[in-house]
Amino acid sequence: MPQKRDYYKVLGVSRGAGAEEVKRAYRKGALKYHPDNFKGDKVEGEQKFKELAEAYEVLADPVNRKRYDQFGHVGLRGSGVHDFRNMGSGDIFTMFEDIFAGMGAPSQTDRAVSRGDDLETQVELSLEQVATGVDQTLEFERIDLCDQCIGSGAKKGTQPQRCDTCGGYGQVQQQVSGFFGMSVRITACPRCKGKGTVVTDPCHHCRGSGRTKKKRVLTVHIPAGVHDGQVIRVRGEGVPGQDGTSRGDLHCYVRIRRHPLLERNGNDLICQVPIAFSQAALGAKIQVPTLTGSDEVNIPPGSQNGDMITMKGRGLPSPRTRRSGDQHVQVFIEVPQKLTKRQRELLKEFAETEEAAVTPQRKGFLNKLKECFS
Repeated sequence: MPQKRDYYKVLGVSRGAGAEEVKRAYRKGALKYHPDNFKGDKVEGEQKFKELAEAYEVLADPVNRKRYDQFGHVGLRGSGVHDFRNMGSGDIFTMFEDIFAGMGAPSQTDRAVSRGDDLETQVELSLEQVATGVDQTLEFERIDLCDQCIGSGAKKGTQPQRCDTCGGYGQVQQQVSGFFGMSVRITACPRCKGKGTVVTDPCHHCRGSGRTKKKRVLTVHIPAGVHDGQVIRVRGEGVPGQDGTSRGDLHCYVRIRRHPLLERNGNDLICQVPIAFSQAALGAKIQVPTLTGSDEVNIPPGSQNGDMITMKGRGLPSPRTRRSGDQHVQVFIEVPQKLTKRQRELLKEFAETEEAAVTPQRKGFLNKLKECFS
């Protein structure tokens, strides 16, 4: 087990520091390393947080501090100091909650009035819509404020009544025993859940909950160049929080339909086109599909199976740079399975001339074949 550090160094105070200075030092450090605030390594932050709590517990208590000053860590054995290593950071924070009052730390009441839940939906796009961007109409259901009671939960014409338990403050005081003796702890009212009001005559439409399920229709702009699985966040279109505002967000997941002729590769498009042997040998002009309609492409004479012809700037735009990718046309030479009598005659005549005009690749293969069997 690692050796414990000097408590004064942990808090960053001198040995002559007064009680208020010790309290301020602990409050500053604990707010810094609290899991809700610390942006660094979470394990390291939690260790620092617990170390600060242990140091404060000792130095804030006059008896324990005197023991520590005289005998160090050994003098604290049997003194009732908590073992913070086995406690959650939330439990430690609750023990010292009175120290953080008014400092922006998340108290129990603050957590009660929280942001509403996020929602998820899905939108399906074609490649043509991805190329240009689109305003898409979405329809979905969400839990929303009741139209009859406007979220109050009370019957129309009535109002929620002040909570008798907390007197309308939403908070109650509880006496708890701790290592300093009896102390007062402020918590959310158990009856009104921190609202300060209770519903005595509930709304019949929402049965006093203040919430009903509603259909929502809105238009969302999907930018050009989005990818499959990308999320478009629409702020404030989720479920309202407990205070009736503080809505969550709507997360819209993009799904892209497969195109019958074009395949996406990043911002580029690939189109596989079959061509005849004569077109590959002689060259030709063929029509190929693009996202804006059919277009003409030149097939160079002597094209080989699998060759690519690039159409610059005919792909999809980048979401960041707006620069469009390319479209690549890959040709496949299709050999006819049935020939007419005239076609067979012409091909035989052509075959008789092939020995005199052997292609470079075929010539290289024939030379290697001779070497292999010679």
